[in-house]
Amino acid sequence: MLSINSTAPDFTADTTEGSISFHDWIGDGWCILFSHPKDFTPVCTTELGYVAGMKKEFDKRNCKIIGLSVDPVSNHEEWSKDIEETQGHAVNYPLIGDPTLAVAKAYNMLPADTGGTSEGRTPVDNATVRSVFVIGPDKQIKAMLTYPMSTGRNFDEILRLLDSCQLTAKHKVATPANWQNGEDVIIVPAVKDDEAKERFPGGWKAPKPYLRIVPQPKD
Repeated sequence: MLSINSTAPDFTADTTEGSISFHDWIGDGWCILFSHPKDFTPVCTTELGYVAGMKKEFDKRNCKIIGLSVDPVSNHEEWSKDIEETQGHAVNYPLIGDPTLAVAKAYNMLPADTGGTSEGRTPVDNATVRSVFVIGPDKQIKAMLTYPMSTGRNFDEILRLLDSCQLTAKHKVATPANWQNGEDVIIVPAVKDDEAKERFPGGWKAPKPYLRIVPQPKD
């Protein structure tokens, strides 16, 4: 089973922007992989359009976006027309075709012994294919979220999660509940006070010895 810090499974697949080898496609940046149980589903239609509208925010963070749906690329291309028409944003990132279910199974979204192809499968059959994976430049999974089909994903929250993952990968800090980019952060327990004094010469607030609060590092 995949977990945080697992290596994201590599794969080669056809997408709406041509064939890719996933790890090579990610390169030295970050990646958001988000999946869908079927093309022409209503909630996913709104999600794909919303993400297209905020792609510039991910670009600023050196983060590529890629979608996956358990259908062939030819279906994705037709679905993309509906997305642009109804959501006001053309899909501006690749969508992976997964008609053999191989990628969905590699990412534990469907059982490994799931047989057959996407042909004839309903969204309910693929209900668990509603996940988001945040993947770092080291190709390791930094965060995972799975939503039910009835609940649209909050991509503003996923952007916030990406900000936290990138910040905490660079500095020995953690982000508190409801943190927003630019707000105070927490020195991680692994950093003892002597090291903390070097890293954070401005000092910190400590309402408890284990809770050391500092301004967000700027660099």
